[in-house]
Amino acid sequence: MKTKLNYTLILLLSLSLLTGCDKGFDEVNINKVDPTSLAPSLVLNKAIVSTTYLDGGSTLGMLTYTFPIVQQIITPYGSSLSGGNYNQNNNGNTPLVWTNFYRNVVKQLIAVLDQTKGDPLQVNTYNAARIWKAYAFMILTDTYGDIPYVEAGQGYTTEIITPKYDPQQDIYKDILKELEEASAALDPKQPAVVTDILYGGNVANWKKLGYSFMLRAAMRLTKVDGTTAQAYVKKAVAGGVFQSNADNSTIRHTAIYNNYIANHLAAREKTNFYLAAPFVNYLKDNNDPRLAVFAVRYVGAKGGPEQVPARASSDPAVQIGMPVGYNDVTITSTFAANGVASLWDYSQVNLTTVLALDAPEFHITYAQVQLLLAEAAVRGWVAGTAADYFAKGIRANMEQMASYRSPIPEAAIKAYLDAHPLDMGKALEQINTQYWVASFLDGSEAWANFRRSGFPALKKNPYPGSEIKGDFIRRLPYPDSEIVVNSAQLNEAVKRQGPNDLDTRVWWDK
Repeated sequence: MKTKLNYTLILLLSLSLLTGCDKGFDEVNINKVDPTSLAPSLVLNKAIVSTTYLDGGSTLGMLTYTFPIVQQIITPYGSSLSGGNYNQNNNGNTPLVWTNFYRNVVKQLIAVLDQTKGDPLQVNTYNAARIWKAYAFMILTDTYGDIPYVEAGQGYTTEIITPKYDPQQDIYKDILKELEEASAALDPKQPAVVTDILYGGNVANWKKLGYSFMLRAAMRLTKVDGTTAQAYVKKAVAGGVFQSNADNSTIRHTAIYNNYIANHLAAREKTNFYLAAPFVNYLKDNNDPRLAVFAVRYVGAKGGPEQVPARASSDPAVQIGMPVGYNDVTITSTFAANGVASLWDYSQVNLTTVLALDAPEFHITYAQVQLLLAEAAVRGWVAGTAADYFAKGIRANMEQMASYRSPIPEAAIKAYLDAHPLDMGKALEQINTQYWVASFLDGSEAWANFRRSGFPALKKNPYPGSEIKGDFIRRLPYPDSEIVVNSAQLNEAVKRQGPNDLDTRVWWDK
C-alpha cells in the first residue's frame, strides 16, 4: 500500500512539473529577432538586388556569353569559361540567367504581388513590383525567347509546377500593358516606402523608371510591329521618362557590399578576361575619353603575377584590345603583330574605376533613354531632333563616368561632341553604336539591342570551332533541367519557335 502511494505521489509531482514547464512555452520558444516573414517592400528589394547578377553563376553567364557576343569583354580560355568566345553551347553556362531569375527574382516578385494585390496601403509596392517584373521578364525572354510567363512562379501559390511557355509576342504585349498600368497607378499621395533600395520611396522616380522601361520595351518591336512600337514610345514620352543621370536606376555598392562582377574578376578571374579589340579600337579610333575610364593595361606583363600596379596604365594611346577568335594557345600568334609580350599584356577592364569593388551597377540610364529617343526621332515618332537626343545621350554617358570617381572634363566632352555630330545618312548606325558603348557592363541590354538594331557593325567571330550556322549567337538554349521536368511544355515552345539552339532567333529579332 505504501509503494502504491509513493507511485501516486511521484506521478502527481511529475504532472505538476510538466504543467509548470509548459506554462509560457510557446512564447519562450519564439525567436523574436529572426522573423518568419518579411515586409513585401523588403522582398522587392531582394528581387532587385538578385536581378543585378548578385550570384556568381549569373555573373559567369554574362562574362561567358553576352559580353563576348557583343565583343566588349572576352577570354581566350575554354572549359568552364567557354561560350560566346568560341560561339559554342556550354550547357554549364547557358542556364545561369534562367536559374537565377526563376529561382530568385521571379519567385520573390510573385510573392510580393500576391501579398500586396488589393491592399490600398500597399499600392506603390504592388505597382513597383509590377514594373520590376516587366523588366525581369524582358531579360528572360530576350535571352531565351518563349518562356514561362503567365504561370511562372506559381508553384508556391497555385501549385503549378509545369508552367506553360508563352510566345514572346504575347509576353511583350503584356509587358507593355503592365508598364503602362503600373506606372500610371503609382500614387504620390501614399506614404513613402523609405526602405526602397532604388529611390527611397520616391514615386515620381518610379514613374519615370516605368515609362523608361516602356520606351525600351517598345523599341524592341521596331522590326516586327512598328505600329505598336510607335504607340508605346509616344505613351512613354507622355508619361515622363528619365530627365537626367539623377534618375538612373542604380544599385550602389560599398567596401562591404561589393559590386559582384568586380569582386568576381578581382578574386577569381583577374587574369582570364580582357577587353576585346573591336571595342577598344572603336573607342581609340574616335579619341573617346571613356577609354581611359574603361581600360587598364599592364604593359609588358608576361604572366598573371606581373599584372602589378607598377605596370598599370590607363593611357588610351597604349591600350590594345584582345583579338576575337583565338584560344589560349592560338592567341600566341597575335603577339608580334599587336606588340604585346603575352596574352596578359592585353588591355583589361579597369578594376579601380568601372569595376572597383564599390562601383555602381545600372539597370537603365538617362544616356540609354536619350539614345533610344534619338532613334525614335529618326523614325518620326517623337518631337525634337535626333541630333539633339544623340548629343545628350553621349554627354550623359560621359558624365556618368563621375559615378566611378573618374569625371571626364567638360572640354573633353565638348571636343568629342563637336567631332562626332549625327550624320542623318548613317544615323541608325551611329546611334546604336553609341548605345553599345553606353551599355558597357550591361551585357543583356547590349546584346539585345545589337540583335534588334544590327549595330555596331561587328565582324563574325572567326573561331574555327564555332557551333553556329549564322554570324552571331541569337539566343541561349533552354536548360537541360527543363527537358527533364517540363519537357511537354518545352517541346511545344520548340515546335512553335524553332530548334533549341544558339541560332534560333527570338520573335522580335527578324
